Amino acid sequence: MATFVFNLFPRTLRRFSLIVAAALAVVTTIGVPVNDADAQGAPSLASPWSSEQYATVRLESERIATGDKSAITLGLHFKLKEGWKIYWRAPGDAGYPPRIDWSGSQNLDGAHFIWPHPKRFSVLGFETMGYKNEVVLPIRARITDPTKPLVLHAKVDYLACAELCVPYTANITLNVPSGPGAPSAEAHLIQQYVSQVPLTGAAAPIAVKSAIFRPDPNDPDKGILRITATARTPFVSPDVFIEGASELVFSAPKTTLNGVDAILDVPVEGVKYLSAPFTGRKITLTVVDPPLSAQSDATVKAGAPLATGPAHTGGVSLLAILGLALLGGLILNLMPCVLPVLSIKLLGVVRHGGGDVRDVRLSFIATSAGIVASFLVLAGALAGLKAAGTVIGWGIQFQQPWFLIAMTVIITLFAGNLWGFFEFRLPYAFSAIGTGGRDHQGLAGHFFSGAFATLLATPCSAPFLGTAVGFALARGTTEIFAIFAVLGIGLALPYLLVAAFPRLATRLPKPGRWMEVLRRILGFVLAATAIWLLSVLKAQVGDTAAILIGALMATSIGVLWLHKRLPERFAPAGWAALLSLFIVAFLVPTMAFLRPATPQSQSTPALNALWKPFDEAAISRLVAQGKTVFVDVTADWCITCQANKALVLSKDDIMKRLEAADVIAMEADWTQPNDAIARFLSRYDRYGIPFNIVYGPGAPKGVVLPELLTTDAVLNALNAAALHKR
Repeated sequence: MATFVFNLFPRTLRRFSLIVAAALAVVTTIGVPVNDADAQGAPSLASPWSSEQYATVRLESERIATGDKSAITLGLHFKLKEGWKIYWRAPGDAGYPPRIDWSGSQNLDGAHFIWPHPKRFSVLGFETMGYKNEVVLPIRARITDPTKPLVLHAKVDYLACAELCVPYTANITLNVPSGPGAPSAEAHLIQQYVSQVPLTGAAAPIAVKSAIFRPDPNDPDKGILRITATARTPFVSPDVFIEGASELVFSAPKTTLNGVDAILDVPVEGVKYLSAPFTGRKITLTVVDPPLSAQSDATVKAGAPLATGPAHTGGVSLLAILGLALLGGLILNLMPCVLPVLSIKLLGVVRHGGGDVRDVRLSFIATSAGIVASFLVLAGALAGLKAAGTVIGWGIQFQQPWFLIAMTVIITLFAGNLWGFFEFRLPYAFSAIGTGGRDHQGLAGHFFSGAFATLLATPCSAPFLGTAVGFALARGTTEIFAIFAVLGIGLALPYLLVAAFPRLATRLPKPGRWMEVLRRILGFVLAATAIWLLSVLKAQVGDTAAILIGALMATSIGVLWLHKRLPERFAPAGWAALLSLFIVAFLVPTMAFLRPATPQSQSTPALNALWKPFDEAAISRLVAQGKTVFVDVTADWCITCQANKALVLSKDDIMKRLEAADVIAMEADWTQPNDAIARFLSRYDRYGIPFNIVYGPGAPKGVVLPELLTTDAVLNALNAAALHKR
């Protein structure tokens, strides 16, 4: 067919073929990039490649000699395996940029990077800025004496990352001789990346008009930084990189384009914990719309709050959270810290054995009311503290020595009452817990027994409880009261069940001698609780002070025992002695000579050797190095934390994994107040403990574990974070 056409139009086709061939030759010649220096046969001036498994790097010079100028442009040339990257000067959520130590160099007066504009990389919500596959980082080097050779010794530290991160060190040497400074073979490539350095001032192709911060009225920790910019040509796909506020987390902007104008709304987190207001701060903005880029400084101005709407719930409705609160409060009845509360509940049921249905119903309704009312009081206190800017959390009252002493005193009195050492009526609410009077005033005793149940329940956590409390304390006053009220109802559900079906209690045997035996047993349960409180107190006031307080409590039990056996005329002296003992107990923490030199911990020796102190700033660096970081936020007063440690974290298979070279175990001890730990918890909307989270290359934002740990849950989280299985 081709021959037929060619023969049909021989002369015309031949001419056309010659024209097309010539045109193709010209187009092909123009289309192939040619290095001018190569075309001129310019020599190369570069160091040997320093090669690693995933990256190679060398130092290059734009000139073959120093020439007569006092500065020279170098290039740090990286070639990375497919999919691997290095980091920009502001790396983002993880990583660190290349660093050079020029020690040992000769005729060098100083050197610094001039950074080409970066690209944004988003993996699992983990945002970093850098360069992928290949890049040349230009370097401006100052020469002390241009008439002499420039001898460069560069120790380059850099981090190469893909799914995991590997730190490398390259030792590079490059000699730039003196003489005429003609372009080298590498000059064109270096200048190609110099042209990608963002421009500033009047030469910049993009100008920032304003940077306005709009706070989120539903969350004081968040907001939007609205950046308005204009360009010489219409925007296509702009991005912005922010420096000057490293404490904050800036996410990828949401852009609104209108020709040469653009609005970039950047989500901001971490505002709540800034030492100075974000508004008024000077920041550096690098706006990139490839191939254009510009860098400029801007002062953050205050803007109107974002539109008020329903509080952000992460996709979970308030109704669902209330359901979790009800379930969490109910499960709290089964937690180990509620054992003394359970003893009071059992005694309340027993003393109504065979009793009147109406009395049973009223007493259990009163106890339920005490539980719910105490939760509302707790909600009010936390809401007030939050409004005052104080650190808040579930169970934080156990961080205060005076609260622990007060609880120890109260429990000691309860134990003495159950053992029959005294039956006083002032305050009647306390004595009614053990005596079970059926008069109208006895309802106050049942009410306060419910309040006491709430107090002793607070050092425990339970499934769903942490989620509900975290949601409440991260929101407003209305949500705090609503959720805490439902938590109280959940804890009171067993009482409400008996109130609804009082014959459950009346069918029990009538009180008798067996009840006295039960009272004494339950008294020992409360005594064990007092000993536990003293062990928590030990970490705050020291061994000597805790032992002294324990001795005072034991002496008070002795005074109560004597009080029961001595004649009535000695009663005032007994009560005076008892009051004196309690006053001395409260004064013990103020005695400086009894205070420990350092905080103490109740961890086992093996665990103490394993766990490193909590360092939030180090987590991203360790993850960037390919490490897996397990963080355990715990406290000596948190019974659930201690149960997790004893039943799961101290197991051989978990210990073996945590002791691995690529795993770092951090312990954040919240036994005493610590603002850094409180801020860390609040970033995850958590205001109570235990809290366990695992970070790693596979989970840079962390894998949050449930409140009650299991071996499988911990191992699965470690595997997910490490991106591999053992």
